Amino acid sequence: MFTDRRIERHQLPYFLKVFNRFTDKPMGYLGNVCEDGLMLISQLPLLVDANFELRLKLPDSDGHVQVVDLTARCLWCHEDVTPRYYDAGFTLYQPPPEYTALITALRQYFSFYPLPASA
Repeated sequence: MFTDRRIERHQLPYFLKVFNRFTDKPMGYLGNVCEDGLMLISQLPLLVDANFELRLKLPDSDGHVQVVDLTARCLWCHEDVTPRYYDAGFTLYQPPPEYTALITALRQYFSFYPLPASA
């Protein structure tokens, strides 16, 4: 039986929390991202067709926190496969450059690139 790992696993130290920008209360966790939207996983259902002011708090390499504020509209919300959790899809209004940088960093971190064939 094969037991040696050939691809290194990258364990995330924690999930990226999403906060209400005005109250600073946690709303849930980032489920996935794209250039003009995101999915939020929360313990409460969210109001569809409502606008939300969101805040991401991203750790930087110096141990400081970078804040990314987003204005988003909830397009859909339904129960997650995990009981008592909900998934909500958002479209973003004019995402800032820091959000685009986050997407680029996540793509690089979670992508596998083929190695060139050795002759």
